[in-house]
Amino acid sequence: MPETVSRFIIVAIDGGAAVGKSSTSKRVAEDLDLMHVDTGAHYRTLTYALLAAGAQAADGSVEAHLERLELGTELDGRSARLSVDGKVPADSEIRSPRVNAEVSRFAALPAVRRALFDYQRSQAEVARGNGFAGLVMEGRDIGSVIFPDADFRFFLHADEATRAERRAKEGQTDSIAERDKMDRSRKTAPLVCPDGAIKIDTAPRSLEEVVDSITRRIRTP
Repeated sequence: MPETVSRFIIVAIDGGAAVGKSSTSKRVAEDLDLMHVDTGAHYRTLTYALLAAGAQAADGSVEAHLERLELGTELDGRSARLSVDGKVPADSEIRSPRVNAEVSRFAALPAVRRALFDYQRSQAEVARGNGFAGLVMEGRDIGSVIFPDADFRFFLHADEATRAERRAKEGQTDSIAERDKMDRSRKTAPLVCPDGAIKIDTAPRSLEEVVDSITRRIRTP
């Protein structure tokens, strides 16, 4: 049984590709009875939907396509999934080589980030409404843009070789270096370590050690 906290909390976990955000966030959610939200999957889902609609990141049609999409939330256990027009794409669809190649380009567009800002903020109310003790949200701008006032903010990092090895084990084909460069250099909500966030190097630590480091800080009064 998860150990609940005494008040509703929001936990932000940021970091680049393959630093362990998803596995860590899911375990933290399980341990503390929190709803889990993977915002990277949000951008992948929108990228998949926009590509399916014929949009390209550079052709100026994205905003018009976004206006025709209806965003919703479906719970899968304690994980909240983004639905588009009532459907949640399969992981194999949003993590395909084509989406891997395009997601950072779409995620850099101000129109895409505007479309998801209010939606992502609204997930706190979804968590409250479904009886969770709080929300853990992972991404690249959670502690800096989406929930700068989160109760707890963490920034995970690891060296490039470790992250590339993790990606290879997952069967993913995206370039760590290219993703980092695009995410850090975009003008809107770039990947940064938020001021005051707790930094954790995940390379020398096991998943259990990273999760324990986070949950101990949250449980400590």
